[in-house]
Amino acid sequence: MAGWGWSVHGDGRSVAPGEVVAPGERLAWGRTVGIGMQHVVAMFGATFLVPLITGFPPQTTLFFSALGTALFLLVTRNRLPSYLGSSFAFIAPIGAATASGGQSVAVGGILVTGLVLAVVGVVAHVAGTRWIDALMPPVVTGTIVALIGFNLAPAAWGSCTDDDCSGFRAAPVTATVTLLAIVLVTVLFRGILGRLSILVGVLVGYAVALLRGEVDLEAVGDAAWVGLPPFVAPTFDPAVLGLFLPVVLVLVAENVGHVKSVAAMTGTDLDPYVGRALVADGLATTLAGVGGGSGTTTYAENIGVMAASRVYSTAAYWVAAATALLLSLSPKFGALVATIPDGVLGGAATVLYGMIGLLGARIWVQNRVDFSSPVNLMPAAVALIIGIANYSWAAGELRFEGIALGTAAAIGLYHLMRAVARWRGTHDEPATPASVPGGEELRH
Repeated sequence: MAGWGWSVHGDGRSVAPGEVVAPGERLAWGRTVGIGMQHVVAMFGATFLVPLITGFPPQTTLFFSALGTALFLLVTRNRLPSYLGSSFAFIAPIGAATASGGQSVAVGGILVTGLVLAVVGVVAHVAGTRWIDALMPPVVTGTIVALIGFNLAPAAWGSCTDDDCSGFRAAPVTATVTLLAIVLVTVLFRGILGRLSILVGVLVGYAVALLRGEVDLEAVGDAAWVGLPPFVAPTFDPAVLGLFLPVVLVLVAENVGHVKSVAAMTGTDLDPYVGRALVADGLATTLAGVGGGSGTTTYAENIGVMAASRVYSTAAYWVAAATALLLSLSPKFGALVATIPDGVLGGAATVLYGMIGLLGARIWVQNRVDFSSPVNLMPAAVALIIGIANYSWAAGELRFEGIALGTAAAIGLYHLMRAVARWRGTHDEPATPASVPGGEELRH
């Protein structure tokens, strides 16, 4: 192996038709640096939406995203290309935890989520992943993903007090322009630009907000060019931990889906690395929880960059991690990102939350889930209503809300009905495919 652990692919300048640059290969360093920076651009829009929506410091989130990506590459032994960006699955529990006990309590929930995911990864590494497929068949996974997206719908619309509004309601014109820009860029352009529709839409919306006087740049002028991001120490409140546990199941589905997608595109057997991927994302999320960053997950946007370039080299991801780390050490950059106004966020969130919800339906379609079977239909139906209406239940100090209760309903009712139906012979047992394609697309 040459060049810091990677062999040079071909002449280092091009990729022949039908070939790919494997994770253990690289192009010339100039091209590798360019592709690595492209990965930073690809993750940028969606990764920053999470801290902006939840009130976390964007600079801190980027800092831990960079460290998490480097940690992921180390744990997976440079065999699994991935950028770890902000997971949208954390938005609802972070919002509830912050309202209850402040940002430090939300950070504590992120830390605990990471530890639990790391434990799941260790079990998967030792025992394999068949138990994950059995616990969360596609009907369950799709339902959990769908209810997370639809549970967030009120946050996209926003709320108003006497003198201030949030979300879409804060600036309907700007929000509408942002939404339309994201939608149109997706269909107007091919390749990487079409895949960057979120980032482009946010930039268009930001420009409109500037023209309408909705952006305050005072903090950008006051911020230093170089400096560490602000850190938030975690505190732990058992009352809100139940809000975060369902996120573990989503992160499992995302990581498994990511590994299977990369394996399919590179023609490589990466199943032995599923456990490592879960451990790595768990440790990265734990690390973010130590200092106040958003929880992390593998990113579908970066899958798109790899598919477009046919370069799956982990060297490019080391470049991406280094680039993100350098950007995170500029308070002025973080302050600029933080100036994105509510109207822009509301427009982007309207698209993204709906997409998250429909990704659940996509999992059902791709796995041909048969909803003529009550064993599939009823758990999904009940869980969706619980999640969308945001049911809540308190048990002592613990409080569970729509996502947690909907997740429990989806898993519990499915396995209960399946066991009773098998015992009584009242319904055909629904098929349970061995994989859940598409799960990697929830960034969130």
